[in-house]
Amino acid sequence: MRAVLIATMAVAGSMLAFAPAAMAQKGPSFDCKKATHEVEKLICADEGLAALDRKMAQTYAASIKVLEKVVDSKEAIRKLRALQSGWGKGRNECWKEDDKRGCTETSYKRRIAELQANYGLVKSGKPVFYACENNPSNEIVATFFETEPPSARLERGDRQVIGIASPTASGTRYDADFGVYLWIKGDEAIAEWPQGTKLTCKAGGR
Repeated sequence: MRAVLIATMAVAGSMLAFAPAAMAQKGPSFDCKKATHEVEKLICADEGLAALDRKMAQTYAASIKVLEKVVDSKEAIRKLRALQSGWGKGRNECWKEDDKRGCTETSYKRRIAELQANYGLVKSGKPVFYACENNPSNEIVATFFETEPPSARLERGDRQVIGIASPTASGTRYDADFGVYLWIKGDEAIAEWPQGTKLTCKAGGR
């Protein structure tokens, strides 16, 4: 399915060039009259969080449009809907944090960036090939996207993950799920993939 997704990215990039009517409203994408959870009420009362919720709705809809063009689209869309539902439950866990607003804002920004990178909804640079452990056949391919925060689609073998940039004192570290990361310092990088397996990598001229 990855090849089909890549082929549809040029189309997907144009989907966010316009602002639908939903983006013109002041509240979130959901009905605040039906909001019962503490975090949902927080979003309804906060203009910044409401704007992020509208952006999320737009980005999610664009992601669905991309999947409608791939092979076995029904199954792909089903999986995305399940993941999105899981994300929503995770966002609501921010009620446990001292800084509920900060947690909610970060949750939105990271998920929006993940969707944008995964489905090619924003501009990206050319892929960078990192040869690991001095072995060109053991490589990580990184494609960097102009999201906020910055993100990267990381590919190794037949697996693909989305890493989100995290602040570091040296270089830029892209953290994905399940402990996978790529920490870039100039042309060199340190990766952990899978979790517990550290790799020393270097960008090549491929």
